Amino acid sequence: MNLPNMKSAKIRGEKNVEYRNQENLFSTQFEGKKYFIRTYGCQMNVHDSEEICFIVENLGFQKTEILEEADLVLLNTCAIRENAHDKVFGYLGRVKHLKRNKPDLMVAIGGCMPQQESVTKNILEKHPYVDIVFGTHNIHELSKMILNHQKKQEIEVYSIEGNVYENIFYKRDSKITAWVNIMYGCDKFCTYCIVPYTRGKQRSRKMEDILKEVYELKEKGYQEITLLGQNVNAYGKDLKKTLDFATLLEKVAMIGIARVRFVTSHPWDFTEKMIDIIAKYDNVMPYIHLPLQSGSSKILKLMGRRYTTEEYLTLFHKMKERIPNVAITTDIIVGFPGETEQDFMKTLEVVNTCKYDGAFTFIYSPREGTPASKMKDEVSDFVKEQRLQILNERINQYSLENNQKYINKIVPVLIQGISEKDKNKVYGYTDTMKLVNVNAEKNTIGTIILVKINAAKSFSLDGEIVISTKV
Repeated sequence: MNLPNMKSAKIRGEKNVEYRNQENLFSTQFEGKKYFIRTYGCQMNVHDSEEICFIVENLGFQKTEILEEADLVLLNTCAIRENAHDKVFGYLGRVKHLKRNKPDLMVAIGGCMPQQESVTKNILEKHPYVDIVFGTHNIHELSKMILNHQKKQEIEVYSIEGNVYENIFYKRDSKITAWVNIMYGCDKFCTYCIVPYTRGKQRSRKMEDILKEVYELKEKGYQEITLLGQNVNAYGKDLKKTLDFATLLEKVAMIGIARVRFVTSHPWDFTEKMIDIIAKYDNVMPYIHLPLQSGSSKILKLMGRRYTTEEYLTLFHKMKERIPNVAITTDIIVGFPGETEQDFMKTLEVVNTCKYDGAFTFIYSPREGTPASKMKDEVSDFVKEQRLQILNERINQYSLENNQKYINKIVPVLIQGISEKDKNKVYGYTDTMKLVNVNAEKNTIGTIILVKINAAKSFSLDGEIVISTKV
């Protein structure tokens, strides 16, 4: 049994990253058995679940979308905010009830939550029906943990700087779009963020391995890939070679896959060279997620964000001026310890200046073990809720205004599936990451078509196919 340790997780030593080939075990032991997986959190967690699905299917399990049918339940968790934490433990109550009637059910929890000492201790003491607990650093050990499970709680969570595993296989959710990890971990240590503790130190994959994966995806017919990392534009800073994200992005674009995206960026690492590459290549999508977090330089300093409001706005305006048709979205936290009404008004001022295409907005959620969790918080819950409501109204206003600019325009849309709003329509995304519900045939799924936009809402567009326009 290995338990997590937050002090160990914070260490950034001189230990070299080891590049290892992942061992993929195959077994028929669980043929005829079913597994159910539930994923919480960011794109990295979603991609991790694709790896987990491949691992368990290699052991003979088949996937089910019905919890009650499962012989193995997997929860891949997020630790960013308290509500994600609460949702997991709430769902565990349902799983506990199921296991009472199905004692051979195997329950496994992985992801970022188990990397926190308090969470794993809670599972150990109060949730004995959880069979397997694993962390972000040892997904590759899951197959052995399942195969060797002996009806007793097994916890293997490592608080280490981390290594890089190659030869990873995925049960990808889509045959049209794909995630491609380019790096793991983070060294920024923003004062509110648990990610550097749960994901380990910043470590980049080798460029040749990334390019090989992208090329293979293109050969398989994928239309779009998203380069993925906790702080994607810090790629290469940990490598001895002179590599940077702009160089990687250009080399990926030159492979010729139809669409290239990336998430998530940190403003402090966003270079002029990156802007130039995005502007230069038509297949690098003009969409950037650029987290602000706060419009107050005072709060940004308390957050450990490493830039001022003025520096952020300078970068924002460079993107708008030099990248044609660029759409920019952001993240904003309200109610951070020390945030005054004046600080909040400064955030609104930045929003009014940037008029973002969209934003993920949150009330500050203290994470145990982070510096911000020890800061004095004098902002009431009522005030935080009020500020969030005001912010969301402003964000939604600008999102709608930006979307209305598309009405009567003809834009390329990558069609990805049947619309949830209307089963007679399909849905897809523009190059600027606008969701579009399209009046078109199902045989357009997996292709890029030209669509005339005829209506706009705050979070989506409606359109119709322009005849004979497959791109």
